[in-house]
Amino acid sequence: MIIDMADDIWRWSAARIAGAIRDREISAQEALASCLARIAQVNPKLNAVTVDLSNSARRAARSADEAVVRGDPLGPLHGVPVTIKENVDQEGCATTNGVVGFQNIIAKSDSPIVANWKRAGAIIAGRTNTPAFSFRLDTVNDLRGRTYSPWSKAHTPGGSSGGASASVAAGMTPIAHGNDIAGSVRFPAYCCGLAGIRPSFGRVPAYNPTQTAERSMSSQLMSVQGLLGRSVADIRLGLAAMAGRDVRDPWWSPVPLAGPAVQKRVAIVTEASDLGGVNLHPHVAAAIRQAAAWLADAGYEIVGDRTPGFTRAKELWFEMQMPEFRHYMLPLIEKEGDQGIRSAVRYMLENFPETDVLAYMRALSERARLVRDWNLFLDRVPLVLAPIASEPVYAHGFDVESGARTAALWRECATMMAVPVLGLPAMAVPIGLADGLPMGVQLIAARFREDVCLEGAEAIEARAGAITPIDPVW
Repeated sequence: MIIDMADDIWRWSAARIAGAIRDREISAQEALASCLARIAQVNPKLNAVTVDLSNSARRAARSADEAVVRGDPLGPLHGVPVTIKENVDQEGCATTNGVVGFQNIIAKSDSPIVANWKRAGAIIAGRTNTPAFSFRLDTVNDLRGRTYSPWSKAHTPGGSSGGASASVAAGMTPIAHGNDIAGSVRFPAYCCGLAGIRPSFGRVPAYNPTQTAERSMSSQLMSVQGLLGRSVADIRLGLAAMAGRDVRDPWWSPVPLAGPAVQKRVAIVTEASDLGGVNLHPHVAAAIRQAAAWLADAGYEIVGDRTPGFTRAKELWFEMQMPEFRHYMLPLIEKEGDQGIRSAVRYMLENFPETDVLAYMRALSERARLVRDWNLFLDRVPLVLAPIASEPVYAHGFDVESGARTAALWRECATMMAVPVLGLPAMAVPIGLADGLPMGVQLIAARFREDVCLEGAEAIEARAGAITPIDPVW
């Protein structure tokens, strides 16, 4: 087969790149060269890839091609260029987490996600930007600067995986690593018109060898590793590769990626009382209606069953996380944080007065009831369609305006925080544009049923089509 090189490889999906390398239609070095050229072209405008790993990537690509020539067994991502977020350990790289004072924290070994993707054959082309401490929904910090969305210089690419989302949307690599404790994969995917998955708690192993202490309890329960991509098929491929066993994570569970067949029934969430008390913006409401119609066209039964809702789970996120945050993170942020993270945190704490240890323990206990309620519901209705945020993509600075604006933001983003409390998988899927900016929805399924989310997302994608990769429109 002759490949038309005018069909730029950087535009290809991860699955197509891996297949073409496996079939010797292109080399891993050609795939990498195309993506590196695209990074050189668009990254100066976006500031998404903040660490250039082109030299080590070229060595890895040469080794990948030699493996093909030898006839070695090839992994599912063999030769596929990817990026890693700057808040997980990668051997020889600084785990800066967007913080000036962390520039010299050099990892001596790989985190599980990096090790798993390397074993799958992925070629790491660079590392991507994140806000300081990965604790904002906008991606800007004093160390690396601001990351811009290719859709609008005035609007956020999301956070905290904003470097990942901007890079994939602009075609730098087909997939990118991200992580999610309060929407940090799903929200950037929403902002940049991508697919993105937050896997179930326990699905993908996580651990940073550079860490000096274990994470707080609620962080262990709610933070997961995931990925962003331009197609659902690539999310499937990348998730399978990153979900391999790693004994360093005591929460990892050996559950198959595909479960038994379930009924194609989906519940739709639009009620303000289920969504933190806010009404959906007309563009968001229209997106939910369109996605529901596409699911119905694909054979899903749209049911009227009311979900347990997201409001109380969202509240528990703060009741569990904030007491720990004050103890574990606040002193370090006050010492090392930039003005942006200090402002964002100040407004958060204004809205959540300090509580006693009994309130914290009650919150941890109540979580079990909410998880049970959702398990029972998802046993009857296996898929839920919900907004990612009740508002369209925000302009820069939306999370550092005032305490009142921060309180409203929590309500607008209720599902982003509720899902981590519940430990469920959730998938962002784009459905098109509204006023020139991406618009998307979220699919949620039972724990360890990422396959149900992926199947629903594929039905939507087949009807919506792809809106990326794009050149920066500004």
